[in-house]
Formats: sequence, structure tokens, C-alpha cells
Amino acid sequence: MSLLNVQDLRVEFTTQDGNVTAVNDLNFSLERGETLGIVGESGSGKSQTVFALMGLLAKNGIISGSAQFEGQEILNLPEAKINNIRSQQISMIFQDPMTSLNPYMKVSAQLMEVLMIHKGMSKQAAFEESVRMLEAVKIPEARKRIHMYPHEFSGGMRQRVMIAMALLCNPKLLIADEPTTALDVTVQAQIMDLLNELKSEFNTAIIMITHDLGVVAGSCDKVLVMYAGRTMEYGKVDEIYYQPAHPYTEGLLKAIPRLDTEGEILPTIPGNPPNLLSLPQGCPYQDRCHRVMDRCKREAPILTSFGDGRQRACFSDMETWNQ
Repeated sequence: MSLLNVQDLRVEFTTQDGNVTAVNDLNFSLERGETLGIVGESGSGKSQTVFALMGLLAKNGIISGSAQFEGQEILNLPEAKINNIRSQQISMIFQDPMTSLNPYMKVSAQLMEVLMIHKGMSKQAAFEESVRMLEAVKIPEARKRIHMYPHEFSGGMRQRVMIAMALLCNPKLLIADEPTTALDVTVQAQIMDLLNELKSEFNTAIIMITHDLGVVAGSCDKVLVMYAGRTMEYGKVDEIYYQPAHPYTEGLLKAIPRLDTEGEILPTIPGNPPNLLSLPQGCPYQDRCHRVMDRCKREAPILTSFGDGRQRACFSDMETWNQ
């Protein structure tokens, strides 16, 4: 049995202008100790997917479909039940650690509170466990720095504090929503290395949300490529990187800066993502696709399986791509 099995997940928002489908019939699974990267541009539905799983959608959000965590349905659970799962089995690292940490509380108080409430630890035991976890995420002089406020840490160190907080209850699934967005390249690499080490040490499954395929290259086992709320491609990392099966994935890969090229203009995907209130008939990517055909404008491609567990939603013939 998979740790997480998502079937036909659909997320809609009721707005004054009409209903917006942010996530459209999404399917994926995640095994224990595995890392899944969910990739796509802003507005593709990445974050809304995990917010739906965590029960964190806005009040105007409507969820349908199924998401089973260790065989238990977790969509649309009562607040008390989803709180219990969020506190002990599924944790999340948000994009901006400065807004996620309470600026008026010392780091020690914020870490210890988690353990005292959810694990019933004494104050002293919670303090020692918090120090141990800060040391696990490689914060130097953890026993001293635990008494500092969030603003006294650098951006990279604040992100490490957030990772430590997320791991305090030893969750089985860790969701990282753009964990390296506000960090410089060197610190990004350190955070990704840290997540890989912690995955090995704690056997934690990870869902990595990002717009950057380069970030997940050395970290993820599988990749789900999203566009306009839909799955464009799904499969193992190596297969997708070396042989993309969808024009959108192809465009994202070409837009990654390379060290072995110099002075060349970086290729970009033309145009902008479609308005989710008025999606075009047919494939949502048609207006930006360099392999578009008449059929793409008439009907939306169905997600089809090929190879070893790979899927794609495209009518183009891959055998002609390199001709």
C-alpha cells in the first residue's frame, strides 16, 4: 500500500466572476521514503494541490476526489481529525520562513510548543529535543542560538528552523512548498542537501513544490509536471530529464541555465498561462506550444500511460521530435 494515493483530485474556487478550477483531476502516488517533485509555473495548481491535502484551502475552496494517507481518506476531514494528522503525520515547510515564524516569540518557545502540545513532553524534555533537532539541521551553536528571535537568523538559517519544526514530530510525509525561493544559490544547494540527508535519516517521504526543474534534478525520484491545473507529464526523474514526453516539459528543461554554454540567449516559453476562468477549447497549452496541431484546438488530450509507469497528456508523435 502506498503512503499517499491521490485519485481524481479536483479543487474549485467560487468567485464573483465564476468558478475557477485550480486543480483538475490529478492522480499520483507516493511511497515511503520517496520524493515527488511537483513542477510548473505560478498558477499551475501546485500549491493548491498540497493545501487541499492539508486542509488549508481558503473558505471558498471546494474539494472532490480522493486522497488516502496510509489507507485513510484525508480530504474534507473535520478540523479536529485533520489537525491530528497535520501535527503528527504530515508536516509542511512554507515558502517564506519569516512570515511562518512568529517574530515576537523566541525560536525555543516556538519549537517547544509543538512538542509540549502534540507529544505531551515536559518543558525540559521539549527543550532538549528542540536543541537536538536544530543540531540535526546543522544550525551551529544550537543550544545558544535556540534562545534567539527569528529576525536574528539569516534567511537560510530561518529555513533550517522551519525544517526542524516540521520534523519535530517525526512525520511520515514532509511537504516543502518552494523551500528555496528566497535564498541565494549556495544556500539553496545547502537546503536541498539537508533535505536529502534528513530523508535518508528519518525515512520521510517528501513532496517538493517548485517552478524550477533544476532544483529537483538531484533530489526527486518522480516528477509531476502541472499546467493550468492539469497533469501534463508524470514519471521518473531521469526519464523525464533525458527524454521529455510533453512540449511543456521540453520548454521548461530548455529554460534551465547551463554551465556548458556561454553567451547564448536563454530559451523561454512564449506567452502566458491561460486564464482559468476562460480556458481554451482543447489543450490548455495550445497557444504556447511549438508542436500544436489542429486536433489540439478541438479536444483536450487525455492522460495516457506509456513505458514504465510514465504518463503524458499530448497528441504529438514523440518519434518525430528529433527528425
